[in-house]
Amino acid sequence: MAQESSAGRRCERAVLTAYRELRHIGSDDLAAFQACTTLYRIHHPEASINEARLLVAEWIDHHLVRKERGPTAGCDCG
Repeated sequence: MAQESSAGRRCERAVLTAYRELRHIGSDDLAAFQACTTLYRIHHPEASINEARLLVAEWIDHHLVRKERGPTAGCDCG
């Protein structure tokens, strides 16, 4: 999908895919967000819960809400 192609990191793509699919099957926004925060922390166990929440919120807003195509802040993984 177009939103995924602009996500440069594996964890970012995984978070966006999971959020999109959870919402598609009927999960509410908060449940999907919490699951994606957990998913991010699986990829990055060194991240604090606050850091994970901030990045996940930024990625969802950037790619899925505003449909921006540019890079986002975040981790250094590929």
